[in-house]
Amino acid sequence: MCEIWTMGEMLVEIMRPGADMQLNEPGEFMGPFPSGAPAIFIDTVARLGHTAGICGGVGKDDFGKNILDRLKKDGVNVDHVFEDVNNATAVAFVAYFKDGSRKFIYHIDNTPAVHSKSIDIKQIEAPKYFHIMGCSLMINRSFRDQILNTAQSFAKSGAKISFDPNIRPELLKGRALEDILGDLIGNCSVLMPGIDELKMITGMQTIEDGIEKLLENKKLEVVALKKGNKGSTLYSRKEQVDIQPYQAKQIDPTGAGDCFDAALLCGLLEGKSLFEAGKMAAAAGALNVMKLGPMEGDISKSSLEKMMQE
Repeated sequence: MCEIWTMGEMLVEIMRPGADMQLNEPGEFMGPFPSGAPAIFIDTVARLGHTAGICGGVGKDDFGKNILDRLKKDGVNVDHVFEDVNNATAVAFVAYFKDGSRKFIYHIDNTPAVHSKSIDIKQIEAPKYFHIMGCSLMINRSFRDQILNTAQSFAKSGAKISFDPNIRPELLKGRALEDILGDLIGNCSVLMPGIDELKMITGMQTIEDGIEKLLENKKLEVVALKKGNKGSTLYSRKEQVDIQPYQAKQIDPTGAGDCFDAALLCGLLEGKSLFEAGKMAAAAGALNVMKLGPMEGDISKSSLEKMMQE
């Protein structure tokens, strides 16, 4: 049994090595690094000592091997990862800028990343959580439907749904968010939006009104509002806790939010208080930004505990 499952795109990331290097100009790149928001998330879950599995797809090529070798090494169940002998593994090219922004060029659609098959839940014991990344729902309609159908099946078997909207403008392509999300928000137990995502999802102009509207959903247990370098605020119907960010030298911000999600769910699985789970999440995010590569941060139970103690 895996305590946490996810389903979504698996890809390698190739990035510019320095700030303000445009993607349209000839120059150096670094990589490939194993990536994809769901893969970053589930790898962190495994590194924090919880059983974890991913459903996805890669090409049967060196980039696919790059991803699978990493996930297997860290203990992720990849039995439901489809290896495509006819098509190449998905790739994302990334540029970073001094103002903290990033630019992506994705080669995902029509790759094995979106050709994975839905999990047959008759063969798998329902996890405690099934986690969804919003970017996975934005790639194409067919893959979106597979993910939501899998979530629905797991939910019927007792799993709780956790969701990070993780909205990527490059993938949204002008489509209405409600057409992509469907009734997903109403079926979530844990939601992890940023401030702008909160306002987009709820249609509210203030954080307070947005949170109030979300908590009208009786299934929703926790909202973890990510506020970048200002930390996060976690809400339940009983309490609201502010989590201060840990100080970390930022080398690569990609993947920090995915690691935050993973550590938060691990904390909740371990019965931690909302405050302690939030501290775990903040520490995981901070550790991840300190290395180049979206899942290269030194994240483990011991490194998390050390940062939290400091």
